[in-house]
Amino acid sequence: MALRSIANHPLKPIGLGCMNLSHAYGQPPSESQASRLLLSAIDMGVDHFDTAALYGFGNNEKLVGQVLKPHRQNIFLASKCGMTGVDGKRVIDGRPATLRATLEQSLQNLQTDVIDLYYLHRWDKSIPIEDSVGELARMVEEGKIKAIGLSEVSGKTLRKAHQIHPIAAVQTEYSLWTRNPEISVLDTCRELGTAFVAFSPLARGFLSGQVADKNQLIDGDIRKGMPRFQDEHMQKNLALLTELELLSKQLQCSKAQLSLAWLLHQGEHIIPIPGTTQLSHLTENISASQIRLNTEQLALLANVFAPSKISGSRYPTATQVEIDTEEF
Repeated sequence: MALRSIANHPLKPIGLGCMNLSHAYGQPPSESQASRLLLSAIDMGVDHFDTAALYGFGNNEKLVGQVLKPHRQNIFLASKCGMTGVDGKRVIDGRPATLRATLEQSLQNLQTDVIDLYYLHRWDKSIPIEDSVGELARMVEEGKIKAIGLSEVSGKTLRKAHQIHPIAAVQTEYSLWTRNPEISVLDTCRELGTAFVAFSPLARGFLSGQVADKNQLIDGDIRKGMPRFQDEHMQKNLALLTELELLSKQLQCSKAQLSLAWLLHQGEHIIPIPGTTQLSHLTENISASQIRLNTEQLALLANVFAPSKISGSRYPTATQVEIDTEEF
């Protein structure tokens, strides 16, 4: 599959989301295991690594910075501000001074002089998007970041931000299981020349078929509190995997590979960043870019996972109000 791009920087079709090496899914791997996975990704040709100030409350940036510093000139490095850990709690703060302080810490953690893509992780709705993006634009002018991204925003908010400074990428959850970007922001990105970076492209493990029971999730795993992973919704959603399983067997690939391939076929401006702690899954995910699907196969999957057939919202109510993404 042909290369894709962010801010005119050519990239492989699939990048690596680094979050779960330090954050969100319970006990993370050891530092040595996480380091081995990052270096293996380099060996496999991965050139796009995505982290954030929030992940591990700075520890993920430190890990990525330490391990990938010798390879810095050969990779595209993305991080995020606007949502950090303060006194052990997640805090959304889009004030320019806060974004500036986060950037300086991120540069130190990542052991670099410049970040290729710096996202506003969440739009702080108490601060005009123009103010937050204006500060990010000053960072570009100073040469501390090369491009600006936004995360979990609507098409309307993207347009407002884009008037202040070109937005190179929007990062939002997108998968067969979560089709919200198709409402507006996916087309808005295409129109504006903005890349679309799909996080959780495997639906937080659901599409791989390896998360069938909330009780198998350990303490500290954010999925334990997500509606779709609760028993009453999970049982309905599991039925959707039957067709995915059948088609994956026909194509001699895994359900995860098929899911990523479907996503890549939705637009040349889409770049999935699946995360993993397993080397075998890393290899599997990267090779998904070699799978070709025809119109009939794409339509079948789109119909099986139509938004009306998905049971449960993707976030708990408290988290849902924090995002700006259009919702079905």
